[in-house]
Amino acid sequence: MDTAMLLRILLPRNGGGARRMSRWSAGVLKAAVPRRVVVTGMGVVSPLGCGVQHVWTQLLEGQSGISKLEAESFAKLPCRVAALVPRGATEEHKLDLEKFVPKSDLRTMAPATAYALVAAQEALDDAQWHPKDEQGRNETGVSLGMGMVDLVDIADSSQLMSQRGHSRVNPYFVPRILPNLAAGHLSMRYCFRGPNHCLSTACASGSHSIADSARLIREGSAKVMVCGGCEAAVSPLAVAAFCRLRALSTGFNDEPTRASRPFDKSRDGFVMGEGAAVLVLEDLEHAVNRNARIYAEVLGYGSSGDAHHPTAPSTDGLGASLAVRRALEVADVEPEEVGHVNAHATSTPMGDEVEIKALRLVFGDHLEKIRISATKGAHGHLLGAAGALEAVFVVMACQSGWVPPTLNLDLISEDLSKLNLVANEKQKWETGGRRVAIKNSFGFGGTNVTLCVAQYED
Repeated sequence: MDTAMLLRILLPRNGGGARRMSRWSAGVLKAAVPRRVVVTGMGVVSPLGCGVQHVWTQLLEGQSGISKLEAESFAKLPCRVAALVPRGATEEHKLDLEKFVPKSDLRTMAPATAYALVAAQEALDDAQWHPKDEQGRNETGVSLGMGMVDLVDIADSSQLMSQRGHSRVNPYFVPRILPNLAAGHLSMRYCFRGPNHCLSTACASGSHSIADSARLIREGSAKVMVCGGCEAAVSPLAVAAFCRLRALSTGFNDEPTRASRPFDKSRDGFVMGEGAAVLVLEDLEHAVNRNARIYAEVLGYGSSGDAHHPTAPSTDGLGASLAVRRALEVADVEPEEVGHVNAHATSTPMGDEVEIKALRLVFGDHLEKIRISATKGAHGHLLGAAGALEAVFVVMACQSGWVPPTLNLDLISEDLSKLNLVANEKQKWETGGRRVAIKNSFGFGGTNVTLCVAQYED
Protein backbone atom coordinates (compact mmCIF):
# COMPACT_ATOMS: atom_id res chain seq x y z
CA MET A 1 0.00 0.00 0.00
CA ASP A 2 1.52 3.35 -1.00
CA THR A 3 1.49 6.51 1.15
CA ALA A 4 -1.25 8.22 -0.84
CA MET A 5 -3.62 5.29 -0.40
CA LEU A 6 -2.80 5.05 3.31
CA LEU A 7 -3.64 8.74 3.79
CA ARG A 8 -6.94 8.38 1.90
CA ILE A 9 -7.91 5.61 4.30
CA LEU A 10 -6.78 7.48 7.42
CA LEU A 11 -7.97 11.00 6.65
CA PRO A 12 -11.55 11.90 7.75
CA ARG A 13 -13.88 13.51 5.20
CA ASN A 14 -14.55 16.81 6.98
CA GLY A 15 -12.18 19.64 6.16
CA GLY A 16 -10.97 20.63 9.66
CA GLY A 17 -10.40 17.04 10.67
CA ALA A 18 -8.67 16.39 7.38
CA ARG A 19 -6.29 19.27 7.96
CA ARG A 20 -5.52 18.06 11.48
CA MET A 21 -5.04 14.49 10.28
CA SER A 22 -2.86 15.70 7.43
CA ARG A 23 -0.58 17.50 9.88
CA TRP A 24 -0.57 14.40 12.08
CA SER A 25 0.21 12.07 9.17
CA ALA A 26 3.04 14.30 7.99
CA GLY A 27 4.53 14.14 11.49
CA VAL A 28 4.19 10.36 11.58
CA LEU A 29 5.85 9.98 8.19
CA LYS A 30 8.65 12.35 9.21
CA ALA A 31 9.19 10.49 12.49
CA ALA A 32 9.29 7.19 10.58
CA VAL A 33 12.81 8.13 9.47
CA PRO A 34 14.91 7.82 12.69
CA ARG A 35 17.07 10.79 13.48
CA ARG A 36 20.79 10.24 13.93
CA VAL A 37 21.99 10.65 17.52
CA VAL A 38 25.44 12.02 18.36
CA VAL A 39 27.42 12.74 21.52
CA THR A 40 28.40 16.40 21.87
CA GLY A 41 29.41 16.69 25.53
CA MET A 42 30.57 14.56 28.47
CA GLY A 43 31.32 15.00 32.17
CA VAL A 44 32.76 12.64 34.77
CA VAL A 45 33.08 12.37 38.56
CA SER A 46 34.83 9.07 39.28
CA PRO A 47 37.27 7.19 41.51
CA LEU A 48 39.96 8.08 38.94
CA GLY A 49 39.23 11.77 39.49
CA CYS A 50 37.07 14.43 37.87
CA GLY A 51 37.07 15.63 34.29
CA VAL A 52 36.80 13.48 31.17
CA GLN A 53 40.26 14.12 29.75
CA HIS A 54 42.01 13.58 33.08
CA VAL A 55 40.12 10.38 33.83
CA TRP A 56 40.67 9.04 30.31
CA THR A 57 44.43 9.64 30.64
CA GLN A 58 44.49 7.93 34.04
CA LEU A 59 42.63 4.95 32.59
CA LEU A 60 44.94 4.57 29.58
CA GLU A 61 47.99 4.79 31.85
CA GLY A 62 46.73 1.91 33.98
CA GLN A 63 46.06 3.89 37.16
CA SER A 64 43.69 2.56 39.83
CA GLY A 65 41.07 4.44 41.85
CA ILE A 66 40.52 1.65 44.40
CA SER A 67 41.64 2.12 48.00
CA LYS A 68 41.27 0.63 51.46
CA LEU A 69 38.28 1.55 53.63
CA GLU A 70 40.03 2.89 56.71
CA ALA A 71 37.03 3.93 58.81
CA GLU A 72 36.42 1.92 61.97
CA SER A 73 32.85 1.16 60.83
CA PHE A 74 34.25 -1.06 58.05
CA ALA A 75 36.87 -2.81 60.19
CA LYS A 76 34.91 -5.99 60.91
CA LEU A 77 33.48 -6.47 57.42
CA PRO A 78 34.78 -9.18 55.07
CA CYS A 79 35.36 -6.60 52.32
CA ARG A 80 37.34 -3.48 53.21
CA VAL A 81 38.10 -1.96 49.81
CA ALA A 82 36.11 0.43 47.62
CA ALA A 83 36.50 2.92 44.78
CA LEU A 84 35.70 6.37 46.19
CA VAL A 85 35.69 9.76 44.50
CA PRO A 86 38.86 11.61 45.58
CA ARG A 87 38.00 14.76 47.52
CA GLY A 88 39.97 17.98 47.92
CA ALA A 89 39.77 21.74 47.48
CA THR A 90 43.32 22.39 46.29
CA GLU A 91 44.02 19.73 43.65
CA GLU A 92 42.44 20.35 40.26
CA HIS A 93 41.04 16.89 39.54
CA LYS A 94 39.74 16.14 43.03
CA LEU A 95 36.16 16.93 43.91
CA ASP A 96 35.29 20.02 45.88
CA LEU A 97 31.50 19.68 46.09
CA GLU A 98 30.83 23.09 47.60
CA LYS A 99 32.49 24.70 44.59
CA PHE A 100 29.61 23.41 42.46
CA VAL A 101 26.71 23.00 44.88
CA PRO A 102 25.98 25.49 47.71
CA LYS A 103 26.24 23.98 51.17
CA SER A 104 22.59 24.80 51.85
CA ASP A 105 21.54 22.82 48.78
CA LEU A 106 23.61 19.78 49.78
CA ARG A 107 21.28 19.32 52.75
CA THR A 108 18.36 18.82 50.36
CA MET A 109 19.88 16.23 48.03
CA ALA A 110 21.62 12.89 48.14
CA PRO A 111 25.38 12.79 47.48
CA ALA A 112 24.74 10.94 44.22
CA THR A 113 22.57 13.82 43.02
CA ALA A 114 25.35 16.29 43.82
CA TYR A 115 27.80 14.14 41.84
CA ALA A 116 25.39 14.20 38.91
CA LEU A 117 25.15 17.99 39.00
CA VAL A 118 28.94 18.31 38.86
CA ALA A 119 29.24 15.89 35.95
CA ALA A 120 26.35 17.57 34.15
CA GLN A 121 27.95 20.99 34.43
CA GLU A 122 31.10 19.67 32.79
CA ALA A 123 29.08 17.92 30.07
CA LEU A 124 26.98 20.98 29.23
CA ASP A 125 30.02 23.26 29.22
CA ASP A 126 31.78 20.74 27.00
CA ALA A 127 28.82 20.70 24.60
CA GLN A 128 28.47 24.48 24.84
CA TRP A 129 24.77 23.95 25.34
CA HIS A 130 23.19 26.52 27.66
CA PRO A 131 19.98 27.53 25.88
CA LYS A 132 18.40 30.79 26.99
CA ASP A 133 15.39 30.65 24.67
CA GLU A 134 12.19 28.78 25.49
CA GLN A 135 12.38 26.52 22.45
CA GLY A 136 15.86 25.29 23.33
CA ARG A 137 14.89 24.60 26.92
CA ASN A 138 11.64 22.90 25.94
CA GLU A 139 13.46 20.60 23.52
CA THR A 140 16.11 19.52 26.06
CA GLY A 141 15.33 16.58 28.31
CA VAL A 142 17.02 14.81 31.19
CA SER A 143 17.36 11.10 31.94
CA LEU A 144 19.56 9.95 34.81
CA GLY A 145 19.92 6.47 36.24
CA MET A 146 20.50 5.56 39.88
CA GLY A 147 20.75 2.03 41.19
CA MET A 148 20.40 2.51 44.95
CA VAL A 149 19.23 5.26 47.26
CA ASP A 150 21.45 6.40 50.11
CA LEU A 151 21.12 3.71 52.80
CA VAL A 152 22.93 5.98 55.30
CA ASP A 153 20.09 8.49 55.07
CA ILE A 154 17.51 5.80 55.72
CA ALA A 155 19.37 4.12 58.59
CA ASP A 156 20.30 7.40 60.32
CA SER A 157 16.81 8.88 59.95
CA SER A 158 15.20 5.74 61.33
CA GLN A 159 17.51 5.77 64.33
CA LEU A 160 16.97 9.49 64.90
CA MET A 161 13.21 9.10 64.85
CA SER A 162 13.22 6.19 67.29
CA GLN A 163 15.48 8.09 69.70
CA ARG A 164 14.21 11.68 69.41
CA GLY A 165 10.86 11.60 67.63
CA HIS A 166 9.54 12.50 64.19
CA SER A 167 10.29 16.22 64.50
CA ARG A 168 14.00 15.51 64.23
CA VAL A 169 13.69 13.89 60.80
CA ASN A 170 15.13 16.03 58.01
CA PRO A 171 12.18 17.60 56.10
CA TYR A 172 14.10 16.82 52.92
CA PHE A 173 14.44 13.14 53.80
CA VAL A 174 12.01 12.00 51.09
CA PRO A 175 13.53 14.12 48.27
CA ARG A 176 16.98 12.89 49.31
CA ILE A 177 16.07 9.22 48.87
CA LEU A 178 13.96 9.45 45.70
CA PRO A 179 16.08 8.20 42.74
CA ASN A 180 14.39 10.57 40.26
CA LEU A 181 15.47 13.71 42.13
CA ALA A 182 18.86 13.67 40.39
CA ALA A 183 17.08 14.25 37.09
CA GLY A 184 14.71 16.66 38.81
CA HIS A 185 17.44 18.85 40.28
CA LEU A 186 19.29 18.90 36.97
CA SER A 187 16.14 19.91 35.12
CA MET A 188 15.42 22.66 37.62
CA ARG A 189 18.97 24.02 37.62
CA TYR A 190 18.99 24.56 33.85
CA CYS A 191 15.23 24.98 33.18
CA PHE A 192 15.12 21.97 30.87
CA ARG A 193 11.47 21.16 30.18
CA GLY A 194 11.87 18.23 27.81
CA PRO A 195 11.27 14.60 28.86
CA ASN A 196 12.32 14.07 32.46
CA HIS A 197 13.13 10.44 33.28
CA CYS A 198 14.77 8.32 35.93
CA LEU A 199 15.99 4.82 35.17
CA SER A 200 16.58 2.43 38.05
CA THR A 201 17.57 -0.93 36.63
CA ALA A 202 20.30 -1.80 39.12
CA CYS A 203 23.74 -1.92 37.48
CA ALA A 204 22.25 -1.31 34.02
CA SER A 205 20.72 2.05 35.02
CA GLY A 206 23.31 4.32 33.38
CA SER A 207 23.29 2.49 30.06
CA HIS A 208 19.49 2.23 30.04
CA SER A 209 19.36 6.00 30.56
CA ILE A 210 21.53 6.56 27.50
CA ALA A 211 19.54 4.05 25.46
CA ASP A 212 16.19 5.63 26.33
CA SER A 213 17.57 9.11 25.65
CA ALA A 214 18.78 8.04 22.22
CA ARG A 215 15.35 6.58 21.51
CA LEU A 216 13.62 9.82 22.49
CA ILE A 217 15.82 11.76 20.09
CA ARG A 218 15.48 9.21 17.29
CA GLU A 219 11.69 9.42 17.47
CA GLY A 220 11.64 13.23 17.66
CA SER A 221 10.51 13.68 21.29
CA ALA A 222 13.59 15.78 22.09
CA LYS A 223 16.44 17.50 20.29
CA VAL A 224 18.91 17.21 23.19
CA MET A 225 19.05 14.78 26.11
CA VAL A 226 21.29 15.14 29.14
CA CYS A 227 21.71 11.57 30.34
CA GLY A 228 23.84 9.17 32.34
CA GLY A 229 24.00 7.75 35.83
CA CYS A 230 25.02 8.54 39.39
CA GLU A 231 25.68 6.53 42.53
CA ALA A 232 27.00 7.12 46.06
CA ALA A 233 26.06 3.98 47.96
CA VAL A 234 29.30 2.95 49.68
CA SER A 235 28.45 2.55 53.38
CA PRO A 236 28.95 -0.13 56.03
CA LEU A 237 25.36 -1.32 55.57
CA ALA A 238 25.63 -1.56 51.79
CA VAL A 239 29.00 -3.30 51.94
CA ALA A 240 27.66 -5.73 54.54
CA ALA A 241 24.60 -6.47 52.40
CA PHE A 242 26.65 -7.21 49.28
CA CYS A 243 29.01 -9.31 51.40
CA ARG A 244 26.04 -11.38 52.54
CA LEU A 245 25.27 -11.97 48.86
CA ARG A 246 28.89 -13.12 48.47
CA ALA A 247 29.26 -10.61 45.65
CA LEU A 248 32.22 -8.51 46.84
CA SER A 249 35.93 -9.18 46.68
CA THR A 250 37.29 -10.20 50.08
CA GLY A 251 40.72 -11.60 49.24
CA PHE A 252 42.62 -8.39 48.54
CA ASN A 253 41.90 -6.16 51.55
CA ASP A 254 45.60 -5.42 51.97
CA GLU A 255 46.16 -4.92 48.22
CA PRO A 256 43.17 -2.78 47.20
CA THR A 257 44.42 -1.88 43.72
CA ARG A 258 44.51 -5.60 42.87
CA ALA A 259 41.00 -6.38 44.15
CA SER A 260 39.02 -5.77 40.96
CA ARG A 261 40.34 -8.20 38.35
CA PRO A 262 37.85 -8.90 35.54
CA PHE A 263 38.38 -12.19 33.66
CA ASP A 264 41.36 -13.12 35.84
CA LYS A 265 41.38 -16.68 37.23
CA SER A 266 41.74 -15.36 40.81
CA ARG A 267 38.78 -12.94 40.67
CA ASP A 268 36.58 -13.28 43.74
CA GLY A 269 33.97 -10.53 43.50
CA PHE A 270 33.40 -6.91 42.56
CA VAL A 271 34.56 -3.72 44.27
CA MET A 272 31.91 -1.11 45.08
CA GLY A 273 32.45 2.31 43.56
CA GLU A 274 30.78 5.70 43.40
CA GLY A 275 30.55 8.65 41.05
CA ALA A 276 28.61 10.03 38.11
CA ALA A 277 28.93 10.33 34.35
CA VAL A 278 26.75 12.49 32.11
CA LEU A 279 26.57 12.65 28.32
CA VAL A 280 24.87 15.21 26.10
CA LEU A 281 23.12 13.41 23.26
CA GLU A 282 21.86 15.45 20.37
CA ASP A 283 19.95 15.19 17.14
CA LEU A 284 22.63 15.30 14.43
CA GLU A 285 20.92 18.02 12.41
CA HIS A 286 20.56 20.14 15.56
CA ALA A 287 24.24 19.64 16.41
CA VAL A 288 25.45 20.48 12.92
CA ASN A 289 23.28 23.59 12.71
CA ARG A 290 24.93 25.03 15.82
CA ASN A 291 28.44 23.86 14.83
CA ALA A 292 28.77 21.60 17.86
CA ARG A 293 31.79 19.35 18.29
CA ILE A 294 30.78 15.73 17.75
CA TYR A 295 32.58 12.96 19.65
CA ALA A 296 30.79 9.89 18.32
CA GLU A 297 27.46 8.53 17.16
CA VAL A 298 25.04 6.30 19.07
CA LEU A 299 23.96 3.85 16.37
CA GLY A 300 21.63 1.64 18.37
CA TYR A 301 20.73 -0.12 21.57
CA GLY A 302 19.10 -3.36 22.62
CA SER A 303 17.64 -4.69 25.84
CA SER A 304 16.39 -7.98 27.21
CA GLY A 305 15.58 -9.94 30.34
CA ASP A 306 17.13 -13.15 31.60
CA ALA A 307 13.87 -14.36 33.18
CA HIS A 308 16.03 -16.44 35.49
CA HIS A 309 17.02 -15.26 39.01
CA PRO A 310 16.93 -12.12 41.20
CA THR A 311 20.73 -11.74 41.45
CA ALA A 312 22.46 -14.42 39.34
CA PRO A 313 22.82 -14.21 35.55
CA SER A 314 21.37 -16.92 33.35
CA THR A 315 24.26 -19.34 32.82
CA ASP A 316 23.37 -20.00 29.17
CA GLY A 317 24.06 -16.36 28.22
CA LEU A 318 20.89 -16.19 26.10
CA GLY A 319 19.43 -13.07 27.75
CA ALA A 320 22.63 -11.06 27.40
CA SER A 321 23.17 -12.24 23.83
CA LEU A 322 19.67 -11.06 22.91
CA ALA A 323 20.51 -7.52 24.09
CA VAL A 324 23.67 -7.53 21.95
CA ARG A 325 21.86 -8.89 18.87
CA ARG A 326 19.08 -6.34 19.21
CA ALA A 327 21.55 -3.47 19.52
CA LEU A 328 23.32 -4.55 16.35
CA GLU A 329 19.99 -4.96 14.58
CA VAL A 330 18.79 -1.47 15.49
CA ALA A 331 22.20 -0.08 14.55
CA ASP A 332 22.15 -1.94 11.23
CA VAL A 333 25.63 -3.26 12.03
CA GLU A 334 26.98 -6.70 11.17
CA PRO A 335 28.84 -8.55 13.96
CA GLU A 336 32.01 -8.48 11.84
CA GLU A 337 31.99 -4.66 11.89
CA VAL A 338 32.46 -4.51 15.68
CA GLY A 339 36.06 -3.95 16.75
CA HIS A 340 35.77 -3.23 20.47
CA VAL A 341 33.63 -4.36 23.40
CA ASN A 342 33.55 -2.58 26.74
CA ALA A 343 32.37 -5.49 28.85
CA HIS A 344 30.18 -5.28 31.91
CA ALA A 345 32.60 -7.76 33.53
CA THR A 346 32.43 -6.95 37.23
CA SER A 347 35.13 -9.40 38.40
CA THR A 348 32.69 -12.01 39.71
CA PRO A 349 33.42 -15.65 38.86
CA MET A 350 30.09 -16.41 37.22
CA GLY A 351 29.23 -13.02 35.72
CA ASP A 352 32.41 -12.64 33.66
CA GLU A 353 32.13 -16.21 32.38
CA VAL A 354 28.51 -15.79 31.28
CA GLU A 355 29.26 -12.54 29.45
CA ILE A 356 31.95 -14.20 27.35
CA LYS A 357 29.54 -17.04 26.60
CA ALA A 358 26.94 -14.49 25.43
CA LEU A 359 29.49 -12.72 23.23
CA ARG A 360 30.51 -16.04 21.64
CA LEU A 361 26.86 -16.70 20.77
CA VAL A 362 26.71 -13.42 18.83
CA PHE A 363 30.19 -13.06 17.34
CA GLY A 364 31.41 -16.63 16.95
CA ASP A 365 34.99 -16.81 15.70
CA HIS A 366 35.04 -13.06 15.08
CA LEU A 367 35.21 -12.57 18.86
CA GLU A 368 38.91 -13.43 18.69
CA LYS A 369 39.45 -10.31 16.54
CA ILE A 370 37.65 -7.96 18.93
CA ARG A 371 39.44 -5.93 21.62
CA ILE A 372 37.55 -6.65 24.84
CA SER A 373 38.15 -4.23 27.74
CA ALA A 374 36.80 -4.46 31.28
CA THR A 375 37.63 -1.10 32.82
CA LYS A 376 36.19 -1.92 36.26
CA GLY A 377 39.65 -3.20 37.09
CA ALA A 378 40.65 0.46 37.36
CA HIS A 379 37.57 2.17 38.81
CA GLY A 380 35.54 -0.55 40.47
CA HIS A 381 31.83 -1.05 39.93
CA LEU A 382 29.85 2.18 40.10
CA LEU A 383 26.54 0.27 40.17
CA GLY A 384 23.90 2.57 38.63
CA ALA A 385 26.58 4.88 37.22
CA ALA A 386 28.78 2.11 35.80
CA GLY A 387 27.23 1.95 32.34
CA ALA A 388 27.36 5.72 31.91
CA LEU A 389 31.02 5.99 32.92
CA GLU A 390 31.98 3.10 30.67
CA ALA A 391 29.93 4.58 27.80
CA VAL A 392 32.14 7.67 28.08
CA PHE A 393 35.16 5.39 27.67
CA VAL A 394 33.60 3.77 24.60
CA VAL A 395 33.01 7.18 23.05
CA MET A 396 36.61 8.17 23.76
CA ALA A 397 37.88 4.91 22.27
CA CYS A 398 35.87 5.43 19.09
CA GLN A 399 37.11 9.00 18.78
CA SER A 400 40.76 8.52 19.74
CA GLY A 401 41.53 5.05 18.41
CA TRP A 402 42.88 3.86 21.77
CA VAL A 403 41.38 0.96 23.73
CA PRO A 404 41.78 1.07 27.54
CA PRO A 405 43.35 -1.84 29.43
CA THR A 406 41.82 -4.52 31.63
CA LEU A 407 43.82 -4.16 34.85
CA ASN A 408 44.97 -7.06 37.03
CA LEU A 409 44.49 -9.61 34.28
CA ASP A 410 47.46 -11.80 35.19
CA LEU A 411 46.16 -15.37 34.88
CA ILE A 412 43.93 -16.18 31.90
CA SER A 413 42.10 -19.50 31.80
CA GLU A 414 42.52 -21.77 28.81
CA ASP A 415 39.04 -21.07 27.40
CA LEU A 416 39.86 -17.34 27.23
CA SER A 417 43.41 -17.64 25.94
CA LYS A 418 42.53 -16.92 22.30
CA LEU A 419 40.67 -13.70 23.12
CA ASN A 420 42.18 -10.21 23.11
CA LEU A 421 41.24 -9.02 26.60
CA VAL A 422 43.60 -6.00 26.41
CA ALA A 423 45.47 -7.21 29.45
CA ASN A 424 47.08 -4.48 31.57
CA GLU A 425 48.16 -2.17 28.73
CA LYS A 426 46.21 0.03 26.33
CA GLN A 427 46.09 -0.94 22.66
CA LYS A 428 45.95 1.08 19.47
CA TRP A 429 42.70 0.42 17.62
CA GLU A 430 43.84 -0.19 14.07
CA THR A 431 41.04 -0.58 11.56
CA GLY A 432 40.53 -0.15 7.86
CA GLY A 433 37.09 1.37 8.31
CA ARG A 434 34.83 3.01 10.84
CA ARG A 435 35.47 2.24 14.49
CA VAL A 436 32.37 0.51 15.93
CA ALA A 437 32.03 -0.63 19.55
CA ILE A 438 29.45 -2.03 21.93
CA LYS A 439 28.94 -1.47 25.65
CA ASN A 440 27.24 -4.14 27.77
CA SER A 441 25.48 -3.53 31.08
CA PHE A 442 23.66 -6.14 33.16
CA GLY A 443 21.76 -5.75 36.42
CA PHE A 444 20.08 -7.67 39.22
CA GLY A 445 16.70 -8.95 38.17
CA GLY A 446 18.19 -10.15 34.88
CA THR A 447 18.00 -6.79 33.11
CA ASN A 448 20.38 -6.41 30.16
CA VAL A 449 21.19 -3.52 27.84
CA THR A 450 23.74 -3.03 25.07
CA LEU A 451 24.73 0.23 23.39
CA CYS A 452 26.29 0.38 19.93
CA VAL A 453 28.53 3.41 19.45
CA ALA A 454 30.66 4.38 16.45
CA GLN A 455 33.20 6.88 15.25
CA TYR A 456 31.32 9.84 13.79
CA GLU A 457 31.26 10.08 10.02
CA ASP A 458 29.49 12.85 8.12
